[in-house]
Amino acid sequence: MNGMEVAELWAEIEHWLRQHAPVTAAALRVPATARDFTAVQQELSAELPADLRAWWSCCDGTDPDVLAEVLPPFYTPYGLHKSLQEWRAKCEQLPVGRAAGRQAGAHSQVFHPEWMPIAGDGYADELVVDLRPGPLRGCVLEWEKDAGRVQWCGWRSIRDMLGSVHRALTEGTAVVHSFPVVTEDGRLTWRVN
Repeated sequence: MNGMEVAELWAEIEHWLRQHAPVTAAALRVPATARDFTAVQQELSAELPADLRAWWSCCDGTDPDVLAEVLPPFYTPYGLHKSLQEWRAKCEQLPVGRAAGRQAGAHSQVFHPEWMPIAGDGYADELVVDLRPGPLRGCVLEWEKDAGRVQWCGWRSIRDMLGSVHRALTEGTAVVHSFPVVTEDGRLTWRVN
């Protein structure tokens, strides 16, 4: 995986999914368009990280109402518009705290308006990209709604996240305490240890 960029990592992940988990692969959507990015960027107060834009330029999440656990331990990628929809809902429905942790990667017990949801578990928990300033800007965090907290996943970027998924799929290694498993009907899932 040395030095693979987002587009190459995603192409390898998609290839693996087509070969081993075709039902999951079939749920992936075509790339987001420049028009999609413009519409979303106008609403956000922070610039999207380049690697997040690159990922959405390869794949705009999954079909609506489909659970496709591409990201461990049980997360389905959101497309650009689904991410914006989830971000709006969080900012409207949850206690939001701008003062809660001003630097990227900092702990918070309330949803921060500079977190961009990128994947969900189908219930209430999500992976978010931290858009706050600082050395960890662009890191991936896990927001647990019921617990009211965010946790560090160990990924400093979308590229790191995709690199971990790629290694897990191609080498059978653990990522976020999870191992990839393909069901008999061709779906990727993750076995949590």
